Amino acid sequence: MTDDTSNDATSAAQSAEAFEEPPRDAIPGISRDHVAAMEATHDDAAWVIAGMHHVVLRTIGRRSGREHKVALPFWRDADGHRVVVGSFAGAPEHPAWYLNLTDRDANPELRCRVQEGEIRVEAEVLDGDDYDRTWEGLNADRPWYRDYQGRTARRIPLIRLRELAPG
Repeated sequence: MTDDTSNDATSAAQSAEAFEEPPRDAIPGISRDHVAAMEATHDDAAWVIAGMHHVVLRTIGRRSGREHKVALPFWRDADGHRVVVGSFAGAPEHPAWYLNLTDRDANPELRCRVQEGEIRVEAEVLDGDDYDRTWEGLNADRPWYRDYQGRTARRIPLIRLRELAPG
């Protein structure tokens, strides 16, 4: 089993493998299937895709009030925190999971399923120099995100998932 809890944030440790981009309209269905696979096993075959470890992020819908789950690849920042990207393959609008997590009334606390179990996280939307440094590091490993940014006028958000104490 690959350990996704390592604090090694070097490029060599988290470089992605080849990645074939699915059509944007297929992404929600792929994510649903991926979540089901991740919830069924701890095996790397479900948790590591194209060399990227994934989390299942659970949010509460800001309008529906229902629980939503999405499978997201993550990258580790220099401090070892997981960072997820609200790219939606360069779509003109933010993904729904991002809009949900930024609604603090609906989502005062977030839970993620990781390969070894479940964690509570605080979502920090990056800005300023922190965003710039993280974006450059991310793109050194995963250059397709720069391509996604070129497809949209919105700034693709980066979200640091700070792990909280169990509770």
